Amino acid sequence: MALPEHVEPVDVALDGPVARTSALRLTLASPLYRGATIGVFLSALGFSAAAPQIALFLVNNLHASLTAAGLFYLTNLTAPVAGYLVGRRSDRTGRRLGLFRVCAVAGFVGWLAIACSTQLWMPYVVSAVIGAFGGAATSQLFAAIHDEQQAHPNASNDGVVALVRMALTGGWVIGPVAGSFLAAETSLRTMLVATAICTLVQVVPLGTQRTPAAAPSAEGAPDSTSRSPGLRAMVPLLAFTTLYVLVYAGEPIKYAYLPIYMNDQLHLAAGLSGAIIGIQPLVEIVLMPLAVLVARRTGMMRLMILGAGFGVAANICFAVTGTPAGLFAGQIFMGAVWGIFAALGIIVAQRLLPTAVATASAIFLSCTALASAFGGAAGGVGAAVIGLPHVFIIPAALGLLAVVGLTFMVRSSRESDL
Repeated sequence: MALPEHVEPVDVALDGPVARTSALRLTLASPLYRGATIGVFLSALGFSAAAPQIALFLVNNLHASLTAAGLFYLTNLTAPVAGYLVGRRSDRTGRRLGLFRVCAVAGFVGWLAIACSTQLWMPYVVSAVIGAFGGAATSQLFAAIHDEQQAHPNASNDGVVALVRMALTGGWVIGPVAGSFLAAETSLRTMLVATAICTLVQVVPLGTQRTPAAAPSAEGAPDSTSRSPGLRAMVPLLAFTTLYVLVYAGEPIKYAYLPIYMNDQLHLAAGLSGAIIGIQPLVEIVLMPLAVLVARRTGMMRLMILGAGFGVAANICFAVTGTPAGLFAGQIFMGAVWGIFAALGIIVAQRLLPTAVATASAIFLSCTALASAFGGAAGGVGAAVIGLPHVFIIPAALGLLAVVGLTFMVRSSRESDL
C-alpha cells in the first residue's frame, strides 16, 4: 500500500537548510507551543483522574451492576465519529483554536453533567453524545501546531510535538493518583467536577490566540471551500491507525488483568506491584525525545516496527515469565513501545494525510477509544477461555500482526521522511 506522494516540503526537511533551534527553546518561545503544552497536560490530568474512578462512581453512586459499569467504556466508540466530524470542519474552515475551545466547553459540560447524574442512563448518553466531542479538543491543538510549523520551518519541529506529547503523558502519570486522592478525601462527584474544571481551563493557557495561518502547500492552501479528502486519499491513514489499534489493544488487557495476576496468582506485595505498574510511564517519558532523534536516522515507520516488536516482547514476558523480574522487563518494553508511538504517531498520521491534518489528528487520537473497546472485549473473552497469564498471548499476537503490517507499509512507501 503506497503512502501519499505529496508531502509538504517543510515536513521532509528534517536535515535540510532550515533553522535549527532546540525543541525546548522553541516551545518556551512560542505562545502557541507553550500554551498547547500546558493545555494538553491539564486535559490529560483531568481525564486520567476520572478514567479509573468512573466505574466505581456508577456502581457506588448510581447502583449499576459490575457488568453495566464495564459497558460504560463502550460509549467511547462514538469518539472516532465525533473526531472525524470536528476534524473535517476544521480542515474546511481552518479555525483550529476556535473549534478547540468549543470542544473544551463541550467536555466541561459533559463531565459536569456526569457528576450531577441521578439516573444510571444519564452518564451513558452524556458520554456518547457530548463527551465524544469534548475529546476532540486535543486533536485541534495538534492541527494548530502543524499549521504553525508549516509557517515557521525548523529542524526541531518534531521535537516540539514530542514535548507536547510528553506533557500529555505527564498528565496521565499524575492524574490517576490525584483522582484517587481527591475521591478518597472528598467524594466521587467532587472528583468528577474537578475533571470538568480541568477540561475547561485547558483553554486558559492559549488565551485569545487565533489559529496561525498555514503555509501554502504544493497544492495550494486549504480554504473554506476545499473538499474533504476522499476515501482513497485516507487509505494510508486508516491502515496506519488500524495497525495502531492492534498495538494499543494490549493496554486495556494489561491494566485489567496484570494487577489481578500479580495479586491473586503471584501474591506480590502491594509496593512491588505498584512499582511494576509505575515504571512504564517513566520509561515512556524518558524515551520520547530519544525516539525523535533516532527517527531522524532510521525513519519514523521503521522505528515503529521496532516499537511494535517491543510490544510483542512485553506481552510474552507477561505471559510466560511468572517472576517480578520478568514483569519489570515487560513493563520496560511497554514503556519503549509508547515512548516511540506517543512521540511519533501523531506526526506520522498528519503526514499520511497532509491535505487534512485536523482530520488526520482527530482520527488518530480518537482511535485509542476504539482500541480500548476492542482490547477490553478481546481480553474478556481470552481471560474466560485461556485464563491468566496466557491471556497476554492475545495482545502479543495482535502486536505481531502490527509488525507485519508496518513492515508492509514501509516497503511500499516512497517517502524518505516516513
